[in-house]
Amino acid sequence: MNQIPLVDLKAAHAEVAEEVRAGFDRVLADTAFIGGDEVRHFERAYADFGGVAHCVGVANGTDAVELALRATGIGPGDEVVVPANTFIATVGAVARTGARPVLADCLPDSGLLDPRAALDMVGPATRAVVPVHLYGQMADVTALAGQLPDRVRIVEDAAQCQGATRDGRAPGSGGIAATSFYPGKNLGAYGDAGAVLTDDGELAGMVRAIANHGGVAKYRHDVPGFNSRLDGLQAVVLRAKLARLADGNAARRSAAARYHALLADLAATGRVALPTTTPGNVHVWHLYVVQVTGADRDDIVGKLNAEGIGAGVHYPTPVHLTPAYRHLGHRRGDFPNAEKAAERILSLPLFPQITPDQQQRVVDALTDALRG
Repeated sequence: MNQIPLVDLKAAHAEVAEEVRAGFDRVLADTAFIGGDEVRHFERAYADFGGVAHCVGVANGTDAVELALRATGIGPGDEVVVPANTFIATVGAVARTGARPVLADCLPDSGLLDPRAALDMVGPATRAVVPVHLYGQMADVTALAGQLPDRVRIVEDAAQCQGATRDGRAPGSGGIAATSFYPGKNLGAYGDAGAVLTDDGELAGMVRAIANHGGVAKYRHDVPGFNSRLDGLQAVVLRAKLARLADGNAARRSAAARYHALLADLAATGRVALPTTTPGNVHVWHLYVVQVTGADRDDIVGKLNAEGIGAGVHYPTPVHLTPAYRHLGHRRGDFPNAEKAAERILSLPLFPQITPDQQQRVVDALTDALRG
């Protein structure tokens, strides 16, 4: 059976294979495995791409969130507001700082953090809010910034929105943001990698120090830190893919528009709700997430997978209903929008190289599954 993957990493690699091979040869010849020119060049290029002053490459996206929080002074005794419908890594990064995660509900249409719900959860111990830029579009950072107390920082989780903007603003602009270069991201490495983005040189320096055992020079340890560094081989991959990211995002937008058109009749029946783009957002469509109504979503996923369609679910369980965070004291019904979405969301295959014929096959299979 001809498979249609959720993300086609083989096609993505084919586009950069020769460039990556040449870059690996450079790193191997220079033995620049940790840091080095490849990392410096990528950091500068990605900062320029994102319109921020500083990019600090780190080992993975989870570390990036933790480092951004630590650099802003978050630690034990603090509370950090995060959405209930994020990937568990966002909350895990908060917990690793010693702070307490405080959950807030999402908006029902986009799944983005509800600014009002987040503001309602701000208390005396709150020191940060982490809006998650979900599925390729940005949460409303401006609405949060205008109403939060001065003591509360915004640390953006931008793992899913490389190249996205909202009202002309990119992640990290005027503040601090963390991103992930996990292989399936719009900009994906060949393993784990991440970065912190900011216009603030002091914050960038603190992130770099904490990620290098607490100092910027060997055997110099100014603050408590740990090891989270981007390696030269991953930087080679990221540089090669970054040069193609804008075109890749444009291809994703075209594919999303094609899905909109192909799914219009099915949406008119009420069986499927299509994803929306919040006004002001330039969406980069990391994922194309529909909501299935009047059917067992997991059954639909199983039927699609049986037909060779790489459908998935992002994410099947809200944070407060996972065993890992049961201790936060929530129960079913506390975050109704996140819970409803978790039961209905379905991610369809989307990648820059997807063809119209593949998308037609996906829609046909989804239509058949819903009829069944």
